[in-house]
Order: sequence, then structure tokens, then C-alpha cells
Amino acid sequence: MPMSTRPRRALAASVVGTTLVLSGCGAQSQPRTASGPLTIGFVNGSDTAFHTCLRKAVEEEATAQRVTLYTANSRQDPGTELSNIQDMIARDVDAVIVQTVNVSALEDDITKAKKAGIPIFLTTFVPEDTADLLGAVVVDLRKVGELDADWVARDAAGQQVEVGVIAGAPGAASDLLTSGFSERLPANAEVVATAPGMFDAATAESVAANMIQAHPDLRYAFVANEEMAFGVRKAFDAAGAEDVRIVTVNGTDEGLAALKDGRFSATVTNSAMRIGELAVENTVDLLRKYKEVEKITELPIRLITEDNTELAPMYCPSNDY
Repeated sequence: MPMSTRPRRALAASVVGTTLVLSGCGAQSQPRTASGPLTIGFVNGSDTAFHTCLRKAVEEEATAQRVTLYTANSRQDPGTELSNIQDMIARDVDAVIVQTVNVSALEDDITKAKKAGIPIFLTTFVPEDTADLLGAVVVDLRKVGELDADWVARDAAGQQVEVGVIAGAPGAASDLLTSGFSERLPANAEVVATAPGMFDAATAESVAANMIQAHPDLRYAFVANEEMAFGVRKAFDAAGAEDVRIVTVNGTDEGLAALKDGRFSATVTNSAMRIGELAVENTVDLLRKYKEVEKITELPIRLITEDNTELAPMYCPSNDY
């Protein structure tokens, strides 16, 4: 898989890698300036493999850009996310990069930051109104689900088939993925069961075991990330349902290996590494105004099967996730 070969630019700033400890709320009414060393906050949404790789990419790019970075994790809790934003405001950062837990939580986040004069840069998805954002790197998550649905449609070839959907945790990413998938399926592919796997392999395994017991004729399963998909595969195989075909999301090294040996049938790339790199790079460029940068950058996605695994972008800065 190809490594990123972007040139790294050095900025005159000190490098500090810091994990944020939750503290009280502060406020700044002064507008941000782009002069002097930059300090950026990163508020992550969870600790799945995707989120871990995203954090590593943000940290590595911040080091390369010589930016001081503070990090925090909201652990899928909108209330914690808002607290993390408030703590970044108290630290008087120049901008906050946010991988949100839920789109509905963003309004309060953005309002708080705007009052403090601190711009927000989002990763993966954005609200409809982007006027108050510094920028974003987005993935068309509905399209991700649609690409997996298109593969199912081609593979089913008009036959009547039963499909199961194992979502993540209720919220922005999972809702967009699963709705994109389910709404794109042809009439001959019926979704007979949907359940949340909470982005956890063990939970997804348990959900899949119940699903295959209730629907022994299941032919396909859409799973909202590869981490869960491995648990789903384990449950199906234990139930003697080795022929259920799994389509999923991410493009990790382990996921690509599962495509090659037949455990998965398709995945759609969603490179956490590239999202993290671009988030820091674009945030710096938008603050510094050194060059013209698009406010909203859409990350390319690609359907990957056993026939084209070499086209998948690198998913994570390292395999240690």
C-alpha cells in the first residue's frame, strides 16, 4: 500500500505532545491571530481502531508541522465532547480539530468556540451549515454505504436475498453509513435485521450470533467497520454460516488480508491516516493563509475487493492499533 509522499513543511513553532486532562471552562473573546507559534487542540470521538489511527496521524502531522498539540477523547459521549471543547477554549488554542461523536452535538460545540473566537475544524463529516467553521476534511459516508450496497446488488444478480445490517453506535457516522447502504439496495435485497454493534468486536459478534439464529437464510451482512466485521465473521462461522458474505468499511491491513482469504467480500476505504494528515495541514494553512486551501476537502473513497487490494491507501501511520 502506498505511503504518503507529501513534502513536510517546517513552521517556526515548538513541538509539544500533550494529553488533555479535563479541567474547568474558560472563555476568550479576542479574535484568533495566525502570528507566532500555533497551538491546536484535537478532540477525538472514541477509541476504536479508526479513532486511534486518526489520533496518531494528527500527532505525527502536528510534529511535522512544529505545532503544539493538545488531545482529548470524548468516548462517544456528546456531553464529554462539549466539556473537551470548553477545556480547549480554556487552553486558548488557536483552533480545535474535532472528530465529533454526533452531528447534533456540533451546534453547542461550535457556538461555544465561536464565542471564544476559536475556530473549529471538523473531520469526517460536517453539518449542513458550515459558515462558522474554519474548515473540514470530510468523507461521504452515505456514499461509502452505497458502494457496499452496489457490490451486493451486482453479486446478488437479481436473486431475492436477505441482508443483515450491523451498525456502530447511534450517531453521525454509523447513521450515515447504514442509511446509505440500506437505501441503495435493490428491491430484490431485503434488509431483514438491523442492530447496533457499538463499534465493538465482541458486541458485534453477539449481535451476529442472534441475527443468524433468527435469520438462517441470511446471504449478506453490512458491518459498519472492519473491527466489528471480524467478530461478525466469527459468529457466522461458528453457526455454520460460512457462506454469508460480509461487506464493510475501512481498509486496514487486517481487513485487506480478510478480503484476500475470503473472510470479507468487499470493503470501502476510509483512511484515518490521510484524514488526520489533511486535518492538521489544512488547519495550519487556513490559519496562516500561506496558500489558498479549500475550506471543505472531500477525501476520495474506493471499493476494494480481493481483485484490487493494492489500490487501498495506507490506513494507519503504524499497525499498532
